[in-house]
Amino acid sequence: MTFRLLTYNIHKGIGGIDRRYELGRIIDTVGHYEPDFVFLQEVDDGVPRSRLDRQVDAIADALGFEHRAFQANVKLKLGHYGNAILSRFPLRDVWDIDLTIPLKKRRRALVAKAHVRVDGHERVIVLSNLHLGLAGFERALQLRRLLVSDPLAHVRRDTPILVGGDLNDVWGTLGRKFFLPHGFHLATGKSRTFPAFRPIRSLDGIYYRGRVELDGAFVGHTAVAKKASDHLPLIADFAIGPRDGHYAGQALDAGQDDMSSDV
Repeated sequence: MTFRLLTYNIHKGIGGIDRRYELGRIIDTVGHYEPDFVFLQEVDDGVPRSRLDRQVDAIADALGFEHRAFQANVKLKLGHYGNAILSRFPLRDVWDIDLTIPLKKRRRALVAKAHVRVDGHERVIVLSNLHLGLAGFERALQLRRLLVSDPLAHVRRDTPILVGGDLNDVWGTLGRKFFLPHGFHLATGKSRTFPAFRPIRSLDGIYYRGRVELDGAFVGHTAVAKKASDHLPLIADFAIGPRDGHYAGQALDAGQDDMSSDV
């Protein structure tokens, strides 16, 4: 089977240029790419700036995602914001992995197991959505903690694991230092996703490990996407087959800039 993962910092549905709250633009952007899994960051729940919307449900219901999980990371005077996973397939065993570094903003990774059917057999895909900190030492500590956490450390090496989100990887070093030593491949090259109206920084990324093959990846550049948030969405296509199938595991090098674009 093939599936598509989209990761997207939605900036609470507030446009990066006009600063208007318009969740419909986020819904249109996500829906345009028809993903099977969606990683969302900066998702509001009950916050006045976003009309008290529970955004995870508003987006999931509008796009027909029956399965979803939300992680309320940052508590505000009224409401919260955090990470969310939307899935076309059942989600089970959802974890909140604490990545908070003292004196820094509260951060957590949202991890879940998706159960899919491949040739009549159930397969598990481990999904990990995260929004890393702004400081380099903070991101280093957070990734070390995530990669040795139970949901990722105690799975079979051939079980597909997808880790993605807003990594704030300004210098493009996280793959070489942390993901590659743990057997992960970079799916998305130098994916310039920020700022949305004229992207120059590769803040977002998707990494994968296990018996899964990368079919391709690209940044979403629709006219709506350039206005909907301060980030652009990042999309990767994968294939997964029977356990005895062969996969080349081809990946883009962390140093490559071999991204196609949707324009």
